[in-house]
Amino acid sequence: MKKNPQVEVVQSETQLSTSDHNPSRRKMLGAASALALTSGLGLSANAAAQGAYPNKTIKMIVPWPPGQATDLGGRALAMGLTRVLGQSIVVENKAGAGGMIGTDMAAKAAGDGYTILAGSSGPVTVLPLFQPTPYDPERDLIPVAMMGLSPYVLVTAPDFPAKDAAALVKLIKDNPGKYTFASSGTGATAHLIAESFNAALGLKAVHVPYKGSSPALTDVVTGRVTYCLETAAATMPFVRDGRAKAYGVSLLKGSVVTPGIPPLATAAGIPGFDLGAWLGVLVPKGTPKEIVAQLSQAMGTVMKSPDVAEIFMRIAVENDYRPSEEFARYLKATSLLFSDVIKKNNIKIEAS
Repeated sequence: MKKNPQVEVVQSETQLSTSDHNPSRRKMLGAASALALTSGLGLSANAAAQGAYPNKTIKMIVPWPPGQATDLGGRALAMGLTRVLGQSIVVENKAGAGGMIGTDMAAKAAGDGYTILAGSSGPVTVLPLFQPTPYDPERDLIPVAMMGLSPYVLVTAPDFPAKDAAALVKLIKDNPGKYTFASSGTGATAHLIAESFNAALGLKAVHVPYKGSSPALTDVVTGRVTYCLETAAATMPFVRDGRAKAYGVSLLKGSVVTPGIPPLATAAGIPGFDLGAWLGVLVPKGTPKEIVAQLSQAMGTVMKSPDVAEIFMRIAVENDYRPSEEFARYLKATSLLFSDVIKKNNIKIEAS
């Protein structure tokens, strides 16, 4: 819980006045304390005049149903931000259209810091590459900070003959078009990550799309389809009980949520391969830089707290805080990579 800065200033002034009865000195010290307070909060003089942020309840929009990873991660963050900022965070689920409805609501909200978006890869990074959206992520949303990355695990049936990732890659490369890979749907993040993996290694395999990760994994672990790259949350239960063989994880440094599984960057020989489904916070355009910076800093504190870290472990999302500018660079780089993959593979989403 943050301390009351006004109380601190009053106490300091009282302590000084007992040892120095010079009124002018007291006024000067009081003014210096107020200036230090304003600077410490990272607020402009104008913002300070309007009252320190936040001074009312903040609304967090989650563009997914309750219980989904973005929802659970967002609620964990909201719990921590309430402690750090000393102000309530109300979570509102606005699901629909693959996350577009809630994302659009957040993009069109007032840029005053009192509406924040628990954003994720699908509606912010992926969907705008395939179809017109009622918002432009780069124009209408400001990245505040990344919360984490959901790692993807390369798996096959447990009896697949390749003993490791290098052997799997060689087998597929030596037999172009013979093997298949599943995804949770054409244009899904899992599909784009798998295509990125294939492209990086020059692999030619046949894509088999499904409606969700569960049916995709079912056909992979039973051997109907050769391999897939799906989220750790979906794959690790199969890996732990021996129903699937894991070859590598999509994050460059590996992941604490996939213990013992090496990064594909080294296991498959793809230097720099580092992809996942991100979770993060964005705010509407026009939100003052001071508020963005304050929220970003507060998120850094929250993501270090043990209770929040435990929740992220439980939902199989790698705790990976990145401040505003670093988060923005990650979003741009990922969007460019996926855009290139989509164009080179002529990927299109069929209208439903």
